[in-house]
Amino acid sequence: MARILMVLSGSDHWTLSDGTRHPTGYWAEEFAVPHRMFREAGLDVQICTPGGVRPTVDQVSLRPDRAGGEERAAELRSYLESIDDELAHPLPLEEAAGRSGDHDAVFIPGGHAPMEDLPTNAALGSVLTDLWNSHRLVAAICHGPAGLLAGNREDGSWLFAGSRLTAFTDEEERQAGLADRAPWLLEDRLRERGAIFEAGPPWQPHVVVDGDLLTGQNPASSKDAANRVLEMLGALQR
Repeated sequence: MARILMVLSGSDHWTLSDGTRHPTGYWAEEFAVPHRMFREAGLDVQICTPGGVRPTVDQVSLRPDRAGGEERAAELRSYLESIDDELAHPLPLEEAAGRSGDHDAVFIPGGHAPMEDLPTNAALGSVLTDLWNSHRLVAAICHGPAGLLAGNREDGSWLFAGSRLTAFTDEEERQAGLADRAPWLLEDRLRERGAIFEAGPPWQPHVVVDGDLLTGQNPASSKDAANRVLEMLGALQR
């Protein structure tokens, strides 16, 4: 049975350039859809957060107009409620860092919260370094690739420099209305660190695979990204 670590932000906000806190958390679809698919395919899924704090769902992601309708929003809420005990007691990321050999892959969902606490998280950096250096799967979607920024070598170089990847684009951030107040933009930062950034059309599914690195651009990429993870782990039920 393949084992996957799902890393969620522990923050309930993103600090904007003017110092205000934008309420956020993980994006429901980006977590719930892959989590359910992984479980249904028979994977051993472990949720973890910095400090083992309960992750916060971005309530905007559960609004019918953002979730794809009333029925879809209700499905997401129902699924999150069904795994509430797991969400209430995640594995501390610091503990996961000491047990990274237990996992075949890491998957980082987005929402704006990862922009707050994951890019400089040393424990996440340790997990990423261990998995990457041992050719295990590293996956992230939307703002989840902000967590990839924590993966630095001892000399300060970035683990994923020169890799092809995608993430929530500057254009999508502009259309979402936060670009002007953002302290930094994810696409810009990934390019600055040396990523070969591949953007698809805004809000459309787009997944990039480069060796052991898999990234998805936005919430619409959740299902496709999860399917590719399952294929790469050999766990997809055909």
